[in-house]
Amino acid sequence: MNPAFSVIFLTTLIGIGQGLFLALFTQQSYALFDLLPHQDARFYGWGSLLALLFTTAGLVASFFHLGRPERAWRSAAQWRTSWLSREVIVLPAFMGILFLYGASHLIGLDPVLLTLPSGLGINATVILGGIATILAFALFVSTGMIYACLRFLQEWHSPLTVINFTLLGGASGFTLATLYATMVAPTQTGFLGGWAIIITLLGLLGRSSSLWRNARLRPKSTLQTAIGIKHPRIVQTAQGAMGGSFSTREFFHGKSEAFLGRMKASFLLLAFALPLLLLASNLSYPSALLLCVAFVSQFAGLLAERWYFFAEAKHPQNLYYQGMS
Repeated sequence: MNPAFSVIFLTTLIGIGQGLFLALFTQQSYALFDLLPHQDARFYGWGSLLALLFTTAGLVASFFHLGRPERAWRSAAQWRTSWLSREVIVLPAFMGILFLYGASHLIGLDPVLLTLPSGLGINATVILGGIATILAFALFVSTGMIYACLRFLQEWHSPLTVINFTLLGGASGFTLATLYATMVAPTQTGFLGGWAIIITLLGLLGRSSSLWRNARLRPKSTLQTAIGIKHPRIVQTAQGAMGGSFSTREFFHGKSEAFLGRMKASFLLLAFALPLLLLASNLSYPSALLLCVAFVSQFAGLLAERWYFFAEAKHPQNLYYQGMS
């Protein structure tokens, strides 16, 4: 497939926003049960607005691959059957609750709404955070299933697609949360950095599993089945036009196998190996600079990973058109 850069930025940016929020709410949940020190409300408030900034940037990026942006609202109409429609609904819902979560912390509007039998009070931000957590995972599933539900693209049609969208978004978000904590709440750097390492390792395992699986796939279609001719020897001479077409431009990236190999090596290094090394080093020698490099490296690696994710999918129509492009 030919990757659209707007989709690459959409999926990576909203993943960072989701992951950053989940990191903040994880810390708040631990603190709720006195497993970690309670933080100033501004820690959660400004962190949530930072997460909202990333999700908003992803939403803006999505408009660049729409032919008629003014009709974007219509994409939600098929929510009963379309994962894209569900994503279109869940994304603004997540952003709205995320805004309320952050604003409630910043303005100090956080009353106790529920008291458990143990006497533990559940504040408004905890309930908002719980709702946002459900929406964050629903968004990960919806985004991943847009691709995983396509049976004819074997590289995507796997549970690993949804798992990797979740893990890679979580890894980048927790890495950013570690950087954020280093600057505003240094005592939480070790906790968030440890989770960033764990989720990045899980992301490496998940993405490596999908690479191993996809390398062993065999096409279910042949040129014979594609055009309905059973003759064992078919020779292509023309596609019906001397120039390119929509099919040759949109369904094949046009890059060499050597280029794909370099992209794969690049994202494995930038998204996993280097951030893991820097995060591990930060546990012993906390440094905002090291964490900034780790986050920038991981984000660049995820851009390359997402490009590779789209490029490695082999559309069945390329059995014909790729040979002519």
